[in-house]
Order: sequence, then structure tokens, then C-alpha cells
Amino acid sequence: MPKKQKTKRLPKDKFFEKVEGLGEALTFDDVRLKSGYSEVMPDDVNLESKFSRNISLKIPIASAAMDTVTEHKMAIEIAKLGGIGIIHKNLTPERQAQEICKVKYYLNGLIDKPICVNQNETIDEILKMREKREYGFHTFPVINDIGEIVGIITRNDFDFCDDSSVRARDIMTKSVITADSKTGLEEVYKIMFDKKKKALPLVDKNGKVAGMYVLKDVKRVLLKNPSGYNLDTKGQLRTGAAIGVNDFERLERIIGKNVDVVVIDTAHADTKSVINTLKKIKSGYKIDVVVGNVSEPESAKRLADAGADGIKVGQGPGSICTTRIIAGIGSPQVSAVYKCSKVADEYGIPICADGGLKNSGDIPIAIGAGASSVMMGGMLAGTKESPGETVFKDGRQWKSYRGMGSIGAMETNKGSRERYGQIAAGKSELIAEGVEGLKPYKGELKDVIFQYIGGLKRGMGYVGAGDIESLRRKADFMKITSAGKAESHPHDILITKEPPNYQVGN
Repeated sequence: MPKKQKTKRLPKDKFFEKVEGLGEALTFDDVRLKSGYSEVMPDDVNLESKFSRNISLKIPIASAAMDTVTEHKMAIEIAKLGGIGIIHKNLTPERQAQEICKVKYYLNGLIDKPICVNQNETIDEILKMREKREYGFHTFPVINDIGEIVGIITRNDFDFCDDSSVRARDIMTKSVITADSKTGLEEVYKIMFDKKKKALPLVDKNGKVAGMYVLKDVKRVLLKNPSGYNLDTKGQLRTGAAIGVNDFERLERIIGKNVDVVVIDTAHADTKSVINTLKKIKSGYKIDVVVGNVSEPESAKRLADAGADGIKVGQGPGSICTTRIIAGIGSPQVSAVYKCSKVADEYGIPICADGGLKNSGDIPIAIGAGASSVMMGGMLAGTKESPGETVFKDGRQWKSYRGMGSIGAMETNKGSRERYGQIAAGKSELIAEGVEGLKPYKGELKDVIFQYIGGLKRGMGYVGAGDIESLRRKADFMKITSAGKAESHPHDILITKEPPNYQVGN
């Protein structure tokens, strides 16, 4: 059982204890952070945080494991911005593994399992394979029938090949430069620079491919990642993936693709089946496991005791979720995050606040309440990188967005039915806990995240918190009335031009 740690009393404790004593629970529109003396400039704050015990973030944002939010395009872009994307499980295990590969192979620090082609394959076969798997690269080590490297094919070889029926051996570079599999990164860079090679395969003592480096990624890693990408120890983008209860076939596949973190994704994580699944994973695999969702401290404690590396908090706060209305359960999100974080802090486990956010100002509120990161669904749906086609309606661009507990999601996907405990139900027997709808098209993710992070930074400046942990520790709250909420928004004016970080009606 994980060892508990001592935690000290925080400024917000008195506030939330008073609220709880009145039998109340609060959400984002009910509270505001207190401002205070500050020597912190917003642009100087450090946003590094944790998604789980061993998985770090450059920005405290994760994209939700929803089929209208996170597949490889979203996961790639949010990792490039410093966060992490959790690829949903409304996919076959094979397809989910492919999505992970697309993220992990987007950047290639050390490619420990490079995609090789046989010398007898035709160029047409290789190109079709590349297109089918949606690989973003054109460099392939070429091997013979017993797995020995005999050459390499690069973009130049493809570009200057006018007959796709020829075989790899006919166009490959035969005098391929290689290095020993134990060669260090700086030596790899020297070899590539001296030999003017953009790719360097690593080979073992038997002449078989043991890995490969790509020049642009080697340079980026050696330069200490100036771009702020969220990378693993091999220089590849971090990503996570959702699994269900006893979903061990899926687990094996995604771990085999070097997924960074596994999320046991259920509507109610405080159950015997979820806890047993968590224990089995932690006893048999070396990987961080985040578990959700819960909303009560007793639930968080049971997950922590079972070995969770992170806990997702939120039952029913999402904009497309109807769980609270249909089932009558769920604690308002800010109070839920606070109560669960008090328990999680005793175990050194990060909390991810999942759902309920509407504006950038909700992010510092969630973190101030005790979260180490926030998970976004609706706030990222509608971006260019979210799955689904863009449609036109009423003169505007829209993208589809649906709850994983919606009828549409559950009718077509086993993963959604499992998440809501309805795996055996027929289509006519499904009980929806979500809705389907449209979100206004928001453009590119980087522009959207820029605004969200800007709001977080400014909130930290007002509190005087130079980093995420300081915000968690220094934050204090006040409860506001409905009049205070109304006063928070623009009023007594007809808005003629919306800024990019505020929409009328939020």
C-alpha cells in the first residue's frame, strides 16, 4: 500500500471546511480566487506540473479520452504545446495502438523499433503501407530475409523513383552508415554531422537493426527542447490511452507501442472491478496508471490505497454530460477537487480535474482547489485537430461533439457502453448519460491553448504564485452570489466584437 505523507494546513482549508459544514458544495461559477500581494509577472511563471506520479507536463492540460476530442492529431498537437492527449477507447485495440504509433513516431528521438522494409518489397507496396498507417516519415532501413540491414531508403529515393514496381534493393542506398546500438547521443550527432546523414540506423552485433536516430530530432534533444514539447526520455512525444475494466488485450497492445500512461476510464471508478483491474496492472506492468472518475474523498482514498498513480475527479460536470440529472449523483466540481486532493496529497498523487471548465479563469480555480492538471473536452472540441468533419449551419462552421455516454456513442462503440456499465445492453435498452451536439469551429489548437494558458498565467500573477505548486498552496477562495457572477461578466453594453478568449453566454 502506498505510504501516506503528512500535509500542512492551507489557506483555503478554512473556507472549504466552512462550506462543507453548511452542507454545501461549490463549482466554478460559485467561487473566485482571492488576489494578494504579488511579485510575480504572469509571463514569468512556471507551468510545469504532473499528470501522474511519473508523467510530467509542461502545461497542466490534458485532452479528454473522447471520440470527438482526442485521436492522434489532437494528441500530437497538445504534446507539442506541452500537455498530453489521452486517446479514447471507442476504437479497436488495433486501431488505438495505431493512433499511439502516429504520436510516438511523429518525432523520432531514438526510434527503438524503426519500421523496416524488406529488400524484395516493391516501392508501390512500401508507399501503400506508409499511406495506410499514416506515417509522417519517408526513411526506412532495408533488411534481408534474415533481418540484417542491407541498405536504407530516404525521401530522395522515393522522389527520384519513376517506376513504383521496382524493388527496394533497386533504389536503396547500399553503403549505409550505421552505429553500434550502445552509441551515445552526442557521438550519434557527430557521426551524422561528419557523414552528412539525416538518419543513422543502430545495429546489434548480429547486424540487425536495433534502433534509429533522425538528425532533426537529435539536434532538438541536444538543444534541451527549446520548443517546449512534452517528451519522453527517448525524445518522443508523450501520450496516454484509455482502457476499460479487465481490458488486458488492449493494455498489452498499447504498452507494446510505448504509451506513456494508461487511464482506466470509467464513469464510476470506486468499484470492485475497477480496483481489481488497477491492482492487476500495477502488479504486472511497469507503467503509470491514472484512474477515474470519482468525486468523493473516500473514493480517492480507495484508489490511492490500490496503487493509483493519478486520480481523475469529476462525475457529471461536463457540458455534454447528463449523469447528475439522470442518476442524481455527483458533487459540484470545485468542492470535489478540493476534497479529493486533500486525500491524494497524503499519498503524493496528482489530481486531474476532469470536466466543468468553461473559461480560462476556471483553470486557476481548479488548480487552486488542489488539482495538478485539468482535463478538457468541450473546451478543445471544435478545434481543427479534434476528430470529425467541419459542417456549415446557420452561416457558421461547426464540429460534432458528444458525450461518451450519449446514445450515439454507446450504440456504435463497445468502449462507451463499458464506461457506463451497459456492456450487455441492447440498443433499445441503453440509458443515456450524455447528449450529442455541435461546437463552433475554433480554429487551430495552438491559438486556443494560447488563450487558455494566458488566462492561467494571469490568475497566477494575481495570486502571487510563481509555479503550479505555489498556486495549489497559496490559493484562497471567496464565495460569490448570483449578482457577483453577473458582475463578473461584461454588462450594460452591447458587445459588437468578441475577443478570442470570451464569448457571450459563457
